[in-house]
Amino acid sequence: METIFAWIAVVMIVITSAGLLFVRDWRWSIILLAVQYLGMFVLTLQHWPVGMASVKVVAGWMSAAILGMTRSGLSNDLEAEESTWTGGRLFRLFAAATVVLITSVVTPAVDTIMADAGFPVTNGGLVLIGMGLLHLGMTAYVLRVSIGLMTVLSGFEIVYATVEGSVLVAALLAVINLGLALVGSYLLIASNAQEPESI
Repeated sequence: METIFAWIAVVMIVITSAGLLFVRDWRWSIILLAVQYLGMFVLTLQHWPVGMASVKVVAGWMSAAILGMTRSGLSNDLEAEESTWTGGRLFRLFAAATVVLITSVVTPAVDTIMADAGFPVTNGGLVLIGMGLLHLGMTAYVLRVSIGLMTVLSGFEIVYATVEGSVLVAALLAVINLGLALVGSYLLIASNAQEPESI
């Protein structure tokens, strides 16, 4: 039964991480990020107790809330920076499919290295790392870069949870997640405060 829930979480992770490449509205990006952390919670739960795994989802939702609240307080002028985001949907679809295919192929080898962590856990972590790196390579917009970094970190946390069960490490990774959100929030505010130079 746990394996079924783990594979459902992997499907949820694939959908949300690929969806982050396609959505233009920042609200949907924050929602997809929050759902992604829910899938991460289910996969982390395969190796950690509920208390420690819940730290991941709570820290992730807090990070998503920080980014969402910061972005909602800014002007809509930032939408102009994302105007080019709608172009190249077919390329993004092809790139996302390539990432899913590559991670599916390398999952058995990585699972063996990770002391048989379980195919769903290994696959979910690798998909998040790959999709996050793909996201980082496609944009320079601060909110999307922050989401990409948090996606990569989520994948690393899932894979790392299979080999390390320390409470201190879980807390440290949660602090790193929140720190990424705070830095992204600061950079969003700083980029919005910059006024165009007068000629």
